Amino acid sequence: MSTAPLAYITGASSGIGQALALRYYRAGYRLALVARREAELRQWAEGERLEASRVAVYGADVRDIASITGAGRACIEAQGLPDVVIANAGISIGIDTALFEDIEMMRTVYETNNIGMAATFQPFVTPMRTRGSGTLVGIASVAGIRGLPGHGAYCSSKAAVISYCESLRGELRDRNVKVVTIAPGYVATPLTQKNRYSMPFLMQAEDFADSAFRAIVRGRRYRVIPWQMAVVARLLRALPNALFDLVLVGRPRKHRQGE
Repeated sequence: MSTAPLAYITGASSGIGQALALRYYRAGYRLALVARREAELRQWAEGERLEASRVAVYGADVRDIASITGAGRACIEAQGLPDVVIANAGISIGIDTALFEDIEMMRTVYETNNIGMAATFQPFVTPMRTRGSGTLVGIASVAGIRGLPGHGAYCSSKAAVISYCESLRGELRDRNVKVVTIAPGYVATPLTQKNRYSMPFLMQAEDFADSAFRAIVRGRRYRVIPWQMAVVARLLRALPNALFDLVLVGRPRKHRQGE
């Protein structure tokens, strides 16, 4: 078995996940890539001419606990225990609480962004504790700092990611297992291209992946990317509620599914 480090990445079939996969590959890592769209992910890897000996693809749905934990165990058996696990899979869909059907959509967002993250990490926690090393990375969002119109499901799910990773970091600190929270601002991906509001400091996925890679390698506990959005995040957190509400006047709602 190769001694090159191993990166395990969910949601690797598009956007940030693909960009992170390429960044780790170019840094010499072996890859364990996970997505629901397994065939599409394999096709992408072949199109990028990634060496088959360095890349394994696992088909799994993070909403299905048995499926995603099974992918983790399969990775350990086939490729060994990863050095870094990136729980990147996530969805962003607007909701309207007045609509009955959107409550079910909220469940879908939580199952993907929150339960899916915990289930992604689960197979690796005990082995990393035993080994005494490893890094678990949760992809949060600047949207987790304050609630935005129509974004109740997504904002609250990403706020939960930030708190969850903080809790996990405290649990694993004495075993030398790092937990890193990455909070992207706006990144040009299929997830954001339908947004109907301005997206300040929009980054290309490749630039985001490069910054995230450096933060993860350095073991940063929490990093907002890009730095300009880190400033915005601090300001948003500090705004009194009345002033924050005024800032949001006239801001378009996040689009619902099908809009």
